[in-house]
Amino acid sequence: MAEPCRALIVTGVAGSGKSTVGRLLAERTGWTFRDADDYHSPENVEKMRAGIPLTDEDRMPWLDALRREVVAPSLERGEPVILACSALKAAYLKVLGAGDPRVRVVHLTADLRLIRERVERRTGHFMPAELLESQVAALEVPRDALVVDVADPPERVVDRIMASLAELRIPVQRSP
Repeated sequence: MAEPCRALIVTGVAGSGKSTVGRLLAERTGWTFRDADDYHSPENVEKMRAGIPLTDEDRMPWLDALRREVVAPSLERGEPVILACSALKAAYLKVLGAGDPRVRVVHLTADLRLIRERVERRTGHFMPAELLESQVAALEVPRDALVVDVADPPERVVDRIMASLAELRIPVQRSP
C-alpha cells in the first residue's frame, strides 16, 4: 500500500480554480485547507497589483514560509492539509516537499481562453489578468502530478480527482 498522503498541493496558473477545487477537496476529505495567496508578503501583493511579475527571488521566501508553516507541520503531526498554490516550477514544488511520498501534487489545467475569462471575471483579487501570460511562460507542468482539466464544474473536477487518486491507490482518507 502506498504511503498515506498527508499534503495535497493543488497547482496551476491564476484562474485555474486552485482555491475553489482545494476548498471542495477539503470539504470532501475533512482535511485542512490553506491558500498560498494568504502567505504572500505585502511587497509581493503590491508588486502583483501593479502588474509586475514576481521573480524567483520574490517567491522563495514565500515558498519557504509555506513549507515551514503549512506543509512541514502537517507532515510532522500527521494532520493532512490541502494547499492551493501556483507553484509554477519544479524547483518551487521541491521547496514545498514534492518528492516526499506523503506529498502529492494535483495540477489544474484548461484552455488558456477559459482561464483568461475566469481571471478577467473575478473581483477582489490582487492578481491582474495581464500577469497570466508571465505565469504561463514560467509554468513547468509538474512531473508525477495528477493533471486534471478544469473545464467542467468544480464539483465534477473534484469527483475526478478523488476517483483518480483512488485508482492510483493514493490514500486520501477522510480525516478523523
